[in-house]
Amino acid sequence: MNDYYLLGRSGLRVSRLALGTMNFGVSGFHAAYGKTEREAEPIFRRYLDGGGNFVDTADFYTAGESETILGRLIASAGVRDRVVLTSKFTNTVDPADPNAAGNGRKHVIRALDATLRRLGTDYVDLYLLHTWDRITPVEEVVRTFDDLVRAGKIRYAGLSDVPAWYAARAQSLAEAHALTPMINLQLPYSLVNRGIEAEYPAMAQSLGIGLTAWSPIGGGLLSGKYRRTGDGLAGDGRLGGGGAQQVAERDWAVIDALEKVAAELGRSMAQVAVNWVATQPAVGSVIIGASSAEQLDANLGALDFTIPAELRERLEQAGAPEPGGPYAMFTPGYQSWIVSPGLGIGDKPAGYAPPIWNGAAPAAR
Repeated sequence: MNDYYLLGRSGLRVSRLALGTMNFGVSGFHAAYGKTEREAEPIFRRYLDGGGNFVDTADFYTAGESETILGRLIASAGVRDRVVLTSKFTNTVDPADPNAAGNGRKHVIRALDATLRRLGTDYVDLYLLHTWDRITPVEEVVRTFDDLVRAGKIRYAGLSDVPAWYAARAQSLAEAHALTPMINLQLPYSLVNRGIEAEYPAMAQSLGIGLTAWSPIGGGLLSGKYRRTGDGLAGDGRLGGGGAQQVAERDWAVIDALEKVAAELGRSMAQVAVNWVATQPAVGSVIIGASSAEQLDANLGALDFTIPAELRERLEQAGAPEPGGPYAMFTPGYQSWIVSPGLGIGDKPAGYAPPIWNGAAPAAR
């Protein structure tokens, strides 16, 4: 994994697979599947050895323990300048204090100072709003990001889990007032969760925002660990609790198609699922997690092959979302029927903007 690409409209170069550290630590909300520092270290080291440089955490993960562990691992490995360190704010750090949560300036500055202390660094490379809180004016968020960049506490700014209109509004305000732009937007995206396709990729491409996909294997559903039972699903993983998890028929169709495609390619289901997400429009990087160095090693091989067009079509048709509302009118089929019947009209011809590649030939896609 030695290929790096610019994240959004920026000069920041990141690996196409990012390391998610939500399970680093054994405290708080994510403790059920957390890892101690001793268990997390080989995962982190394997990611670095594999050429990865994009590491993601948040103050909310394992009640801040993820940041603490990650900071110590980075210091121990001596790679602070090498890694692109990402953290996030929004979720509460003190339920009794109304200003200890949300996206207002008071909380953002407080949250970042605490994050920097836990990480043992004086800056983060990429700082993200974790979740839209529905009430903080977007102007305040954009201005706060700009102030933090000017103060040298963050290098780049971005968003996570916000509506497409909100991301577009934030970017447009930044452009109009020459403020720090949003270069990244984290969103859930997988073969069983394709809700972002109606709005986000086109928005991101138009406004220079690189999408980072989290949960690319559907929370483990696409890992190959689970099988259908009369009551739901069963398998050796955190979703297989005695068949309690219910899975929609559309999702089972995706799982069946993925299993067959993976077998034809001689790859694991998880590798194919991650590969598909990573090669979707506007996706700059995919966040992968792991419970062991061995599992991470398998995931790092997800970009060492290309999914042929015919097999890709089978995967996409199995779980193709039905466009609702006005989105059905934006499809190629509708447009060729109503807008430009009988004509072939496109944006730009092939080769109009060939990709720029500095270095050796990129790995197989």
